[in-house]
Amino acid sequence: MDLSFKAEDLQVFIPVVIGLLSFLIFWFAQQSNGLRKRFILKYGEEKGSARFILYTRYLGGITMGLLPAAVYLILLPSSNLEDLGLLLKSSAAVPVAVFAFGMILILFPLVYMNAKKPKNLLVYPQIRSSEWDRKLVGNNLLSWAVYLLGYEMLFRGVLLFPLVAAFGVWPAIAINIGLYSATHIPKGSTETFGAFPFSVVLCLICLYTGNFWVAFIAHLTMAWTNAWFSLKHNPQMKIIKT
Repeated sequence: MDLSFKAEDLQVFIPVVIGLLSFLIFWFAQQSNGLRKRFILKYGEEKGSARFILYTRYLGGITMGLLPAAVYLILLPSSNLEDLGLLLKSSAAVPVAVFAFGMILILFPLVYMNAKKPKNLLVYPQIRSSEWDRKLVGNNLLSWAVYLLGYEMLFRGVLLFPLVAAFGVWPAIAINIGLYSATHIPKGSTETFGAFPFSVVLCLICLYTGNFWVAFIAHLTMAWTNAWFSLKHNPQMKIIKT
């Protein structure tokens, strides 16, 4: 057995190991009761819980998006943003726009219909404040955008394109499916099994367009649509003017 570490091994080692560590930083911060209590002690139960969720989303966007990409580019100086699927070339603008528009047309009505279901309202919106002013609504949408930007940079960028170069398309997609679906296990069987085909579709589109941007737009469409309409349909929550 050859245990020597070769330079080309970094192409796989960095995305998987650093990507996993980055996700764990976010995950354990999100699950930290101690951290949540600090926010609650400082801001009160309702505002503290809301600020804690916003904080973990912004943290996740940074750790999952910037950290793995930065480590990869530093340790592999011959690599660039295109190698990670993070660069949107002008030649890819039209395919990205077409696929993104198509995904929005498909996902928006599906998420809209699901948003008002009682099962969904038990979980969403994640922030359980009874009163929502414009600032909280805006922060909720912005934090979702930052979080999902980092999330998709990791799964459909760092954990896809380098692995395709190392293993080929379908082995890389299989790894992506496994990692992506596993992160949804705490959210229940529906989202976990649903992540399987969703991951395949997003991976294929991203590989076709050469970047991760369609995946980000699709995921953001789902999050924003669900966030807004679950808020509108939740009888225990209301939007206030001030």
